Amino acid sequence: MASVDRIRRITVVGAGTMGHGIAEVAAIAGYEVWLADISEDILRNALKRIRWSLDKLYEKGQLREHPDKIMERIKTVVSVDKNGGYTEDFARVLSETDFMIEAIPEKLELKQQLFRFADEKAPEHAILATNTSSLPITEIAAATKRPERVVGMHFFNPPPLMPLVEVIKGEKTSDETVRVTVELAKRFGKQPVVVNKDVPGFIVNRILARVLNEACHMVARGEASVVEVDSALKYKLGLPMGAFELADYSGIDVFYYVFQAMAQRGFRAHPCPLFKEKFEKGELGVKTGKGFYEYPVPGKYQRPNIPKEAGEKVDPLLILAPGINEAAYLLREGIATRDDIDKAVKLGLGYPKGILEYADEFGIDKVVEALEKLKQKTGWEEYEPDPLLKQMVQDGRLGVKTGKGFYEYGAVEQQQKNTLLIRIEPPIAWIVLNRPSKLNAISPEMLRELSEALDELEEDERIRVVVLTGSGRAFSAGADVTAFMGISPVKAMMYSRRFQEILFKLEYYTKPVIAALNGYTLGGGLELAMAADFRIASETAMLGQPEINLGFIPGAGGTQRLPRLIGRSRAKELIYTGDMIPASEAAKLGLVDRVVPPERLEQDVRQLALKLAEKPPLAVMAAKYAVQIGMETNIWTGMALESSLFGLLFSTDDVVEGVTAFLEKRKPKFKGR
Repeated sequence: MASVDRIRRITVVGAGTMGHGIAEVAAIAGYEVWLADISEDILRNALKRIRWSLDKLYEKGQLREHPDKIMERIKTVVSVDKNGGYTEDFARVLSETDFMIEAIPEKLELKQQLFRFADEKAPEHAILATNTSSLPITEIAAATKRPERVVGMHFFNPPPLMPLVEVIKGEKTSDETVRVTVELAKRFGKQPVVVNKDVPGFIVNRILARVLNEACHMVARGEASVVEVDSALKYKLGLPMGAFELADYSGIDVFYYVFQAMAQRGFRAHPCPLFKEKFEKGELGVKTGKGFYEYPVPGKYQRPNIPKEAGEKVDPLLILAPGINEAAYLLREGIATRDDIDKAVKLGLGYPKGILEYADEFGIDKVVEALEKLKQKTGWEEYEPDPLLKQMVQDGRLGVKTGKGFYEYGAVEQQQKNTLLIRIEPPIAWIVLNRPSKLNAISPEMLRELSEALDELEEDERIRVVVLTGSGRAFSAGADVTAFMGISPVKAMMYSRRFQEILFKLEYYTKPVIAALNGYTLGGGLELAMAADFRIASETAMLGQPEINLGFIPGAGGTQRLPRLIGRSRAKELIYTGDMIPASEAAKLGLVDRVVPPERLEQDVRQLALKLAEKPPLAVMAAKYAVQIGMETNIWTGMALESSLFGLLFSTDDVVEGVTAFLEKRKPKFKGR
């Protein structure tokens, strides 16, 4: 039986944009890596880029080892000789390889030629993986005599930073091969999703193709401008980039080629003519200085001006509905699970919510209506609502509004503020920091709205537990420095005090508070999280107090709460260096209480919140005050407070209910009286 523990040497073939990044990831994870390409020049350039990346990660405190030690694990080999054949050195490397990852150009005949050679030279136990983004795994595997050991392992660019890996099963790929590849991706520090059938585009590219194509058609039909569409996607849905902004950033040629490859292999769609026009003109986006937007310096990304108000008239559901339809197809056909589909969209595309979560929020009936509207307008069959969506409408599973859709919900009520989204899900209230384009940077307005929201929820008897989290890729990346540029020292002190006062309110809140750390939790964001009772972090979260790098220190309690949580020396190290640490290390230090996979974060937080909500509210509040105040005073005062609160609780109805339920051997129903 194959085992990931048997993997010692990894060979990455192709040292271009993806290949050198994959080699870097494997070396950081501790593996011996051979990086192969057709010339010494390419390999030297790849090593320089790896070293540059490692140095940057090291400067940010994201590496546990010095770059020199990691670089020692990477060796290079020229794969092709002057006659176009494979070299003896490359054959030798393959003969000692446990796991190969191919990242050469997206040409089927090239990949088949490589896999045929690797199949001949690699040990019998070796797994041969391809990083293809669009070509069928089955066709690549057909060139080998071990198709059961050929698998797709699709990384996202840049591999050292992007957490998602799609693991794709070809027609003959064994379950064992998939299992080992998934486990290897995890050891790389990545979040794998499994694609159970070899469909063109896998998960992310299929859904992205639908969304980009529809956004483009909307512009081509004259229904909205490029800026209007991108504005709606960024500010109404909270996507990190608009459709056209993303196309420019990644390269219009990349999307054009991927779409062509998918269409040739059965992906049913009418390609938008605007992409072809841009491709033929050589207007490929950032790399050429012009795409759907213009860039003063070719090759250098400059965020285009996309006003928030521009997209007010655009219905983002009409753009997202084809992507939802595609996701429903993937789910119904067993190509991927619900959780993996949404995980892929959130980690691969940076969407703040999964595509199926969006469907539930919009309402499945509204999604079907949008698709039928598009089909009626165009007559195109790809807009036919998937049978799964139709069945859900028929069954009344419409999403949030009915309490059940792709997910299950309680009675949910939402309040939208300028910087916050408040979701009332009795007995839980979710306060979502909602400035995703700014990584939920904390502004004076956000502080004011947060204070008001806490006051309102404290008075709401339906709410027993409050959860703080963020939208998009961050819990909060810290204070919005741009809002404080040029202020006087006195004003800065006043802001610091005001921030501290709100965190004191949170720390001594009369209801339990959970911080769900979904991503970057830095500076003021970490200070906010430390004022909560519990911190549950996604595996992808990064935490730190980087203020020192800007010339100042934490100003909302970081110098006080951090030492109390992790000890004086470690707190000093984090504050003095400004380093970021991953959630796993934060858990070891005691900075977070639990680390969970990103797709389980909300579920696990909800489970804890519901468990807390079942307890007697007055006793929970008393316990919180006894602990919090006791930690800040001497043990004699703390003990006196504990005794007083202990005695006071005997005057409550909840104690009577608790004792009675115990005697009657039933579950108590506490009312907070």
